Amino acid sequence: MSWPELERLVADAETSPALRRALRHCRTRGELILTARQLGYRLSRLDLQRAQAEDLLEEQVTASAG
Repeated sequence: MSWPELERLVADAETSPALRRALRHCRTRGELILTARQLGYRLSRLDLQRAQAEDLLEEQVTASAG
């Protein structure tokens, strides 16, 4: 598990069209993790669950503030 690796993947995907294409082909979390690992990123399901939970919390905070 590596939260910094997830952040690195996101940052790299923002600047690399080839990486974005590779990730867009993923249909499940498992495929996303497998693809990321094949590309040299050390990710886990927990990383993705944590990111999803943080995103949901941020959306709820934004919605309640707006």
